[in-house]
Amino acid sequence: MRAAPETIALFSDEIEIVPGRKLEAEVAGLYVAPSGRFQTQAVGELGLTFTGIDGDFHRGHTRRSGGREPWYPRGTEMRNERQISIVAPDELVLIAEAMRLARIDPEWIGANILLAGVPRLSMLPRGTKLFFAGGVTLKIDGQNGPCKASGRSIAENAGMQDKAAGALLFPQVAKRLRGLVAWVEKPGRIASGEAVAVRLPEQWIYR
Repeated sequence: MRAAPETIALFSDEIEIVPGRKLEAEVAGLYVAPSGRFQTQAVGELGLTFTGIDGDFHRGHTRRSGGREPWYPRGTEMRNERQISIVAPDELVLIAEAMRLARIDPEWIGANILLAGVPRLSMLPRGTKLFFAGGVTLKIDGQNGPCKASGRSIAENAGMQDKAAGALLFPQVAKRLRGLVAWVEKPGRIASGEAVAVRLPEQWIYR
């Protein structure tokens, strides 16, 4: 049953609705983490199933909870909404500058896809879908919060003298810049250089 116009007006000060929209992007790099390793390595294409990337460290229908899920006892089995890690070239540059480094490679922080062409990629809302030209569809679960483990990996790969300080600095400067996590809605293969249609859902702010 549709709400009457006066009902919509009544809630106009409490709910802000933003229409959905479409953006275009391109796959600038693809990476996979060999079993048992956090860091990834560059590949020409990725094979994806409903469990994630073939042979990747984060593959699986489920995963174990950790520090990101304090509402569960650590190690609780839960749905794996973190099958894929996606980062943006421009955001990696901003993080590197804040850490006073020449560069940060996607592999250092375990990224699977380097996605170019979307301004402020990390701010895409939950529910955004990525339609790859080859047929794969990924659904964004949310932002990938920066952690000390990734910071230490950066410090080691960049040759920082104080690795402990680098591990602590990354979470401070990379918040809302560290990219997104996603899961496979429609499997297939993704190739480097592939075009991507980015579809943002209708968004609403619940005050």
